[in-house]
Amino acid sequence: MTTQGDILQDHIIAEAWKALEDSVIYYDGRPVGTVAARDPDVEPLNYNQCFVRDFVSCALLFLLNGKTEIVRNFLIETLALQDETKQMDYFNAGQGLMPASFKVATSYGEQFLTADFGEHAIARVTPVDSSLWWIILLRAYVKTTGDIALAHQPEFQKGLIHILKLCLADRFDMFPTMLVPDGAFMIDRRMGVYGHPLEIQALFYGALRAVRELLAPDRQGEIYSLVVDQRLRTLNFHIRTYYWLDIKRLNEIYRYQGEEFGDKAVNKFNIYPDSIPYWLTEWMPETGGYLAGNLGPARMDFRFFTVGNLMAIICSLSSPQESQWIMDLIEQRWDDLVGNMPMKICFPAVEGLEWKILTGCDPKNVPWSYHNGGNWPVLLWLLAAAAQKTGRPHIARNAIALAEKRLSQDQWPEYYDGKNGRLVGKQARKYQTWTISGLLLAKHLMSHPGDLGLFDFDEDLETIDWTSSHLV
Repeated sequence: MTTQGDILQDHIIAEAWKALEDSVIYYDGRPVGTVAARDPDVEPLNYNQCFVRDFVSCALLFLLNGKTEIVRNFLIETLALQDETKQMDYFNAGQGLMPASFKVATSYGEQFLTADFGEHAIARVTPVDSSLWWIILLRAYVKTTGDIALAHQPEFQKGLIHILKLCLADRFDMFPTMLVPDGAFMIDRRMGVYGHPLEIQALFYGALRAVRELLAPDRQGEIYSLVVDQRLRTLNFHIRTYYWLDIKRLNEIYRYQGEEFGDKAVNKFNIYPDSIPYWLTEWMPETGGYLAGNLGPARMDFRFFTVGNLMAIICSLSSPQESQWIMDLIEQRWDDLVGNMPMKICFPAVEGLEWKILTGCDPKNVPWSYHNGGNWPVLLWLLAAAAQKTGRPHIARNAIALAEKRLSQDQWPEYYDGKNGRLVGKQARKYQTWTISGLLLAKHLMSHPGDLGLFDFDEDLETIDWTSSHLV
């Protein structure tokens, strides 16, 4: 029997699909992406462009619904943009960099694509995550269509190698994690997330897992596969060993000795116990845990970052037990991490003097707003994927039910403000495309859990066997 609630849900889904289809960008008559937002009441700025990270949830949804052409076109066109000059004040950026966004422009009646690699962005931030998402999406396309021939085309192999060279290059660094500047991913404004932020490491791990399946079986592909295998082993070991936090680990850090020298040092990163924030000693549950937001010399960022933790589950960067504990934490700290609108991008917000120092007094990232503890509905699809993978679908169902109560009514805003996510974001665009696709994709994954295989990864048994012998 069809209920009033079912009719309302069907209406919301139909409205969401219509809005998503209206957001599609066409280039020479072919669909190539989606605009970031279609808010009729606000100046578009760059929200009328297609952002690589924004398009991922849309692309996965299109693939799962048989609309593969738009994803293929997107992959081809963004790859062609990779070779464009990326210049800021006469300095060229790395060759493997993918654009943060692109738009269709017209000159003398001819259409062309123009890209932004960060040289036009606010604060000129570099989109490190674009290249990593692009690889993950290429794998999803190949898994859906079986079109491995596209990935094996010389242009695509060249593009993959360019990205690998950029990511795997030797630098002034002793860690297998990737070193990046502030604002290099979804949190693309100054938030103290420079160095080795978790989100980039989880995407890096997923992209390396994906690229092994995409490299052509020739000599160059075999050489890079060996390099990738080695990096995967060390990256897996490093994240699971040093980024993990639970009450047991917290007690170990609390009793750390500082200034240790030599290969027998326990406190390898010289983390000072006094740096443990008071809120964490009260907030950490007895069962449950998460991966820290960042790690570096004498520095551990104890904030919970949602994308990094959920992608760690999806890519099997976290161990099966750690993945369960992350979901335990989300369930036990529901009011803090989910609240009235799933889901908080990070917790807690930075406030007071810390806010001034970390954000540079950024008025958009005031406490409990935007990237500084705001709630982002797009994260629903990542939560649904992680919940399905860990056998905890009820967590996603509860979150989706919260989102469905308001998203359509609020005209699909980009983000929500407030400690509990009750307020539509002060500067949030309406009809935000990835808000729409986030809900649709989350609902799809709940009714079709087998489709998770499009973008997730099982445990890499060779990696696990290698690391287990080093965890004594």
